[in-house]
Amino acid sequence: QVQLVESGGNLVQTGDPLTLSCVASGGTFSSYVMGWFRQVPGKEREFVVAISRTGDYSYYADSVKGRFTISRDNAKNTVYLQMNSLKPEDTAAYYCAAKTGVFYSVASRSSSTYDYWGQGTQVTVSS
Repeated sequence: QVQLVESGGNLVQTGDPLTLSCVASGGTFSSYVMGWFRQVPGKEREFVVAISRTGDYSYYADSVKGRFTISRDNAKNTVYLQMNSLKPEDTAAYYCAAKTGVFYSVASRSSSTYDYWGQGTQVTVSS
């Protein structure tokens, strides 16, 4: 059983940067594809980005491409989400997720393919 704990959420202003972290425990972190999703009340959970087990490949939602960067440190069992040029529409609860198997960009977009989830961290971007 893998436990995921996100941190780093905060209230920021438009254009500010923010970095989220997700620490994994209870499993072999390097064997998991990792993803970040976000959700606002009343809406479905939205794919943000995913990264392969080695970190060599990543896949971004169009809405964050060029502004967000995912990375991972397998030695520290941690995945990061560096967010730049934040916009009010980025306001959401952000969740990290883990899944076994091979990294396929299209499949990584689907929340149903992930096995483990964190509890979420809130990011609020004021205008």
